[in-house]
Amino acid sequence: MIKRRTSSAYIHVTLAGLGCMFASATLAQGYPTKPIQLVVPFSAGGDADMAARNLSAAAQIVLGQPVIVLNKAGANGAIGATFVKDSSADGYTLLVGRIGSQVLLPALQPRTTPYQWKDFTYIGLLELNPVVCVVHPESAYRSLADLANALKAQPGKLNYSHSGPATVQNLAPQLFFASLNMRPDAAINVPYKGGNEVAMAVITKDVDFACNNLSSMTGLLSGGKLRALVTTTPERLSQFPEIPTAREAGFSQLEAVIGWSALVGPPKMNPDAVKKWADALKQVAKNQKWVAGNANFGGIPHVLSPEETEKYVSNSFSTYADLVRKAGLETQ
Repeated sequence: MIKRRTSSAYIHVTLAGLGCMFASATLAQGYPTKPIQLVVPFSAGGDADMAARNLSAAAQIVLGQPVIVLNKAGANGAIGATFVKDSSADGYTLLVGRIGSQVLLPALQPRTTPYQWKDFTYIGLLELNPVVCVVHPESAYRSLADLANALKAQPGKLNYSHSGPATVQNLAPQLFFASLNMRPDAAINVPYKGGNEVAMAVITKDVDFACNNLSSMTGLLSGGKLRALVTTTPERLSQFPEIPTAREAGFSQLEAVIGWSALVGPPKMNPDAVKKWADALKQVAKNQKWVAGNANFGGIPHVLSPEETEKYVSNSFSTYADLVRKAGLETQ
């Protein structure tokens, strides 16, 4: 009797194991078999939203299934990112992670952010998004040095716009102040809902300056509605070659501030689904409509493999955590 029960238990476990193997094999062969939800942790119309919709249009052609964009904004990206972190790891709920949600928020608020940078599966980097510091075309500040001199002459009097503490729009000015050996309140920070509002605040002269993602300002710069003082890229932008780099302006520290988008999944995401997406992103990178879509909102295509992406994000977090610590920006 004992042998029979042992044999029966063995058969049950074996069948269960075969079932798991069959399910895995089915996913490897068939994924995706239904629409994929692509979560954007910020509001519609912003940089992350444009990156997600650009990816959606190209990826669904390769994958053969709809890729549906879902905006879940709030808490500087934490609501959408947490939603994906807690989702099934089957590859049908993914995130367009941004530097703000994935790196800056955990660095600035390590004890209150409901996740760490490593609590996700990193599938692929999509594009880089330079930061450009701008003023109104009628502003007296014609260079970053001019702005620096004004800040020193009137500490705490000027103001700048940003879309939250855990964003490059806030961190770039803070690093600028730190490079001038000035306090974090060297200028008054004025928060807005998104990158478009950050740029419009400069146009309407509600603020003196802003350091914003290029994707939020490409059309405004082309139309002469903003004057750029500096870009954080190591080389000048091909689209705006007249804008000096941070190094040329004498503030090389600002090169550390550059935005990016990445395709991110829940922790321990099924490796077959990860591979399927990694292969798809290689094809997306060759799609001229996707490349042109990036150019439309100021993104620079920079697709990386899952392994390269995880290393890139890890290095990014280390860099920003160090910068936050040195600048005394950690809030909680």
